[in-house]
Amino acid sequence: MFADIPENTKAMFYHRLLSKLMLYTLPVLISLPVSLTANAKPVQADTSAYQTQRLKVNALLAERSARFGQYDQSLNQRTGIFGMQTRQDVKNSNEILRQIVLNDNNIFKELKILMNYKDQVVQQVQRDASNSNSRIQNYMTTIKKLQEQNNQLKKDVALHRDKKKLALYVIIFLSVSLVAATLIFMRKVRTIRS
Repeated sequence: MFADIPENTKAMFYHRLLSKLMLYTLPVLISLPVSLTANAKPVQADTSAYQTQRLKVNALLAERSARFGQYDQSLNQRTGIFGMQTRQDVKNSNEILRQIVLNDNNIFKELKILMNYKDQVVQQVQRDASNSNSRIQNYMTTIKKLQEQNNQLKKDVALHRDKKKLALYVIIFLSVSLVAATLIFMRKVRTIRS
């Protein structure tokens, strides 16, 4: 493909190509933080679900606290003769206690869901960070390779210029030598004829 093209043109072509690649790679690197925030939208949805779940747990905890206050009051309630507790008082206390236990079970279920949300968010952040790190490493590797290629092309261009200068000097020397040899030959021919 490049067999017909002089080395100087090849070197300039590669240099331009490398410059354009660097020019197009830079906006990608600059847009990296933008793409990271674009990936944060699913995490935001998970975060709102997490907040909703937290509100559920807090509501259940407030309900538990209120029921425990009711239980404490029911223990002090004595409607029997001589200030004693009746079976109905004990049943009410036990029912409130049963509701507290059921509420505690609901709290544990909701806490488990809350922890799952938290784990999902942490895993998503870790995946995003790992993804970003690998992309950054790939970009850095590509840039390093491009810089090395650019340096090599600069060296090739400088070497080609040196070879071109040397070839020019050789041509000038040979031309001067040929002119000098022609002049000497012409003088000898004149001296032989005269």
